[in-house]
Amino acid sequence: MNKKPEPPKAELTKSVEEQAERKLKARQNRRHGVWFGLGMFGLVGWSVAIPTLAGIALGVWIDKRWPGQISWTLTLMFVGVVLGCLNAWRWIGEESRDD
Repeated sequence: MNKKPEPPKAELTKSVEEQAERKLKARQNRRHGVWFGLGMFGLVGWSVAIPTLAGIALGVWIDKRWPGQISWTLTLMFVGVVLGCLNAWRWIGEESRDD
C-alpha cells in the first residue's frame, strides 16, 4: 500500500504562527475603523458600478449604431458587472492580505 507522506508538522506550525502574528499585528494597529469600512464599502461599490455603467453606455452606442439580433447593452452590462466584481475581489484580497 502506497500512502502519501503527511506534511511535516513544522510547516503547519509555521503557518499557524504567521496567521497569529498577522492577527495580533492587526489588533495592535487598529487603523481600520468605521470610516475605513465605509470607505472600503464605497470603493467596492464604485469598482463594480463604473465598469457596469461603461458597459451599458458602450452597449447603447453599439445598439444604436449597428442594430442587430443581440442586445449589446445587456451583453456589455454583464461583462461590466463581471469585470467589476473581479476587480473588487482583487482589491479586497489585497487589503485582507495586508492585515
